[in-house]
Amino acid sequence: MAEFEVVRQAVVSAAPSRVHAYINDFHEWTKWSPWEDLDPQLQRSYAGPQSGVGAKYSWSGNRKAGAGRMEIVSSADREIGVRLEFEKPWKAVNQVTFTLNPVRDGTEVVWKMTGRQTGLMGLVSKVMPMDKIVGKDFEKGLARLKSVAEA
Repeated sequence: MAEFEVVRQAVVSAAPSRVHAYINDFHEWTKWSPWEDLDPQLQRSYAGPQSGVGAKYSWSGNRKAGAGRMEIVSSADREIGVRLEFEKPWKAVNQVTFTLNPVRDGTEVVWKMTGRQTGLMGLVSKVMPMDKIVGKDFEKGLARLKSVAEA
């Protein structure tokens, strides 16, 4: 079993409330999520409230997109917590936190994911750390979030 943490940050030239709205509502993720273009036939479903605590999002797609679900478990002005559960291509439960720090030029967005890799993924992590697997995706997502929030 290997514990991991992946963290990336970017400064977005927009108010924290504007950035918060794009993260706190899963319907808005289609505009910036780095995984949106993995499968044009991706099946999405939403449950619970439109946004904030209790909002849920499930997806199922091709082998690359996999399947899983997310739920917003905490939502405050400066921090949003998400429980991320993968079903395919491997099973895992991770904690995701978006921290929004007001800075001179707008908002510093810190995207962090923590979890444990077990089984086959625990072995894979010895050769290919989770940071290498999803770090570039976080960077791509933050660049997309920056683009939509600044528009």
